[in-house]
Amino acid sequence: MSGATYSSAGVNLELYREGMARLPAHMRRTQCPRVMSPEGGFAALFQLDLKGLFSRGYEDPLLVSCTDGVGTKLKVAVTAGVHHTVGIDLVAMSVNDALCTGAEPLFFLDYVGMSHDDPALLEQIVRGIADACVECECALVGGETAILPDMYQRGEYDLAGFCVGVVERKRLVDGRHIQPGDVALGIASSGFHSNGYSLVRKAVFEIGGLAGHDRVAELGNRTVNDVLLEPTRLYARPVKAVLRHYRVKHVVHGIAHITGGGLVENLARIVPNEVQIRLARGSWSVPGVFPWLQKLGGIAADEMERVFNMGVGMVLVVSPHFADSIRHQLADLGFESWKIGDVHAASPADERVVLR
Repeated sequence: MSGATYSSAGVNLELYREGMARLPAHMRRTQCPRVMSPEGGFAALFQLDLKGLFSRGYEDPLLVSCTDGVGTKLKVAVTAGVHHTVGIDLVAMSVNDALCTGAEPLFFLDYVGMSHDDPALLEQIVRGIADACVECECALVGGETAILPDMYQRGEYDLAGFCVGVVERKRLVDGRHIQPGDVALGIASSGFHSNGYSLVRKAVFEIGGLAGHDRVAELGNRTVNDVLLEPTRLYARPVKAVLRHYRVKHVVHGIAHITGGGLVENLARIVPNEVQIRLARGSWSVPGVFPWLQKLGGIAADEMERVFNMGVGMVLVVSPHFADSIRHQLADLGFESWKIGDVHAASPADERVVLR
């Protein structure tokens, strides 16, 4: 009787090494001169400020850190055999959060837990991560891949992402300067993003009885898989452009990333006790995926609003004098936006955000 080996326990070291060899090329295209670490080290090195021509000249920098995953949207990816789009989701869920402080995303790391060694699958995931990092101008500096044959059914995997950014203390955006008269601008989402997929999957596959290859006429005859795997929108480019455009402090008073919990719950996280944001239903365009899902699953309207972004993926609370200018900038960058609400004086006992 031969002795046990790592391979007989479910981990093939040769395939693992092949997988690792495929990743550096994707990492390199995301990196900048501030990345100092050599490939293959135990930790990544990142220079906060460069000397010379490209110096940032920070005065009082604050580091910002975020972490998130993709959730059960991964179940759809595994069934569909499409894995690069969830890499984009992974970056978006952390980078979009970091933007809510006014931070510049600096670097990103990933964790991939897999049921077995699969170099091609791993490369698809990391390709999507790298594509998103390039779009966000955020360096992919490292990650971890774990082969866990007893944790996941064969073919399944899980993802976690980690982003670090930086913001000058005087440019910090944290909602404290939101005041009566301010305007809430909603920036369009690309659909469900990466939230509520336990409900999405139940409505589409269990109640609706659809399969991933089925086509949805009311959504441009796209397949169910295409609809459900639409990546989370990346907001780094437009938000950074707006923040850089104004050298006057406190033009943008608050930023909220609309994730699980919907518009009201997420926006309320940044609103001070002495004001209330009143949002107007019908002031923005709701993408067709939401009424389609609602009808398919027989989901109540308030449940839809409590779980999903309903077409608004990011909210900027801004000085009213700059609202139109900001909307024009967003449009020039290809991002649709709307005036969805305004800010009023309130007491601490009032709800921070109301949707009417």
